[in-house]
Amino acid sequence: MLWTAFPARLPRLAVAAGLVGATLALAACSETSEPMPTLDPPKVMYAAVTDDGFSVPAINTRKIDPQFLRQVVDTPATIPGDVGAIVVDPADKFLYLNLGGGKSMRYGIGVGREGFAWAGTATIRSKQHWPKWFPPADMVARDPKTRPFAKGMDGGPHNPLGARALYLWQGDVDTLYRLHGTNDPLSIGKAVSSGCIRMFDQDVMDLYERAPIGTEVIVLPVPGALPAIPTPPVASGVGDSAPAKT
Repeated sequence: MLWTAFPARLPRLAVAAGLVGATLALAACSETSEPMPTLDPPKVMYAAVTDDGFSVPAINTRKIDPQFLRQVVDTPATIPGDVGAIVVDPADKFLYLNLGGGKSMRYGIGVGREGFAWAGTATIRSKQHWPKWFPPADMVARDPKTRPFAKGMDGGPHNPLGARALYLWQGDVDTLYRLHGTNDPLSIGKAVSSGCIRMFDQDVMDLYERAPIGTEVIVLPVPGALPAIPTPPVASGVGDSAPAKT
């Protein structure tokens, strides 16, 4: 009797074990998987805001190619890097923040014009709200418009670094390249800068909160791109006094 009854109970035990296993698996997933960000409509993401006492104007998204607006996308197979890494694709004018789970936050960017493109790997070592801008000596030498600001331009709406700057270093050496905002939103999606990666102010403010100090930044190569040639460290090392190429 025991032998004939035991096999009849096996399917029920198997089902029960399966349900327990599935429940545990779901619980494990819920504990380890980060939910994907939910984004507001563009007119909300790019609305005018007041930040640190400064006014950030709204972006007229009707004048912007929709592909350059902030969005969560499937991470392309050609984009390297671990979860949390930033990858800059100068060819397509995109910046990716790897969210994990095969997804990335993608931002439209402006990149270095011909002769100013660069490629390589760096690390975010400092971040600044409304940074002060110090044009590098080579920029001052070739562009008379920057000479009045050789000793620095205070942060604000007219500063070319915009609302935020993330400072890129290679080891203990400042590359002078930055991820930063812009007061020229129509430059996003174009190759117009002196090497820095520019973003909509609203987007760089968003990235600033998502990317901690120590984040790896990978800039993919394009034809003619040079390495981020190390320069002698700036006196104070990090922050507002460091020049930026914009």
